[in-house]
Amino acid sequence: MSRTLLPFHSEDISALARSLKGQLAKCESQPGHLELLNMLVRANGYRNFQHYRAQLTARDRLESPPPAPKPDAVDLVRVRQLLRLFDPQGKLVHWPSRRSRQELCLWVIWSRLPARQVFSEKEINLLLNENHLFGDHALLRRWLCDYGMLTRTRDGREYRRVEKRPPAEAVELIGRVSRLKSGRIGMSSNE
Repeated sequence: MSRTLLPFHSEDISALARSLKGQLAKCESQPGHLELLNMLVRANGYRNFQHYRAQLTARDRLESPPPAPKPDAVDLVRVRQLLRLFDPQGKLVHWPSRRSRQELCLWVIWSRLPARQVFSEKEINLLLNENHLFGDHALLRRWLCDYGMLTRTRDGREYRRVEKRPPAEAVELIGRVSRLKSGRIGMSSNE
């Protein structure tokens, strides 16, 4: 079993020595390993060795930076399935029935909306119509707003793209669709 190294520090070595002397004088027999540990940490103000170890663990957790988030895994099979929903020009051919697929397809359309610009309803409809073939820009506009990718004023006159980071699968799909659009193959056979 591996040992955990625990640092020990005393602000006043003289007080530590006096406390140890007093505790050792009260012992009738020679103290064991755990008893010596308890004496040392009690001399430093802790209840016992367990209390000391718990305090060190808590301090280390508070002082150490949080672990870096793991990158999202990309399901290439799912990306391949979604890629089939786009024509060679990168336009969405039909609206998927599953919500998870709808959201990923919306990210592709979101990526094509100019950032930091205000659009009228007519302008946003034109942009959406340029990116799909099934003729329902209102559906796309509504879902982009519902998923928080697009904001609109209460009266529906102004629309803005919301700047946020797409999930890993959406980033992969955006890249693959843009390669389709540029004439390069979307997925190789070994992916």
